[in-house]
Amino acid sequence: MDDATPMTDNRAERVLAYMVAATIGLSIAAFLAVLIGTMAGAGADDGFSQGVWPYVLMLPIFGLPIGFVLIVVLLIVNMTRRRREGGPARERR
Repeated sequence: MDDATPMTDNRAERVLAYMVAATIGLSIAAFLAVLIGTMAGAGADDGFSQGVWPYVLMLPIFGLPIGFVLIVVLLIVNMTRRRREGGPARERR
């Protein structure tokens, strides 16, 4: 390892990245499950109003906007860290 590049703890960025992946991945999986269920013949009258289906139907409605907000937060955290790390190097130019 080179001593010139400092190791920083990016735990917040990793946690946010996993949260984004889980939220958006689960929302897309729920969306696909609804599409497959609809093609299989389940409808609002018989299949989607019972059991776990109402939650599966609502998951993409809330999960995708939350995932988008988490992506924005991840970008802000990443830009803040990079600006902090690159501060003295920018002043030399």
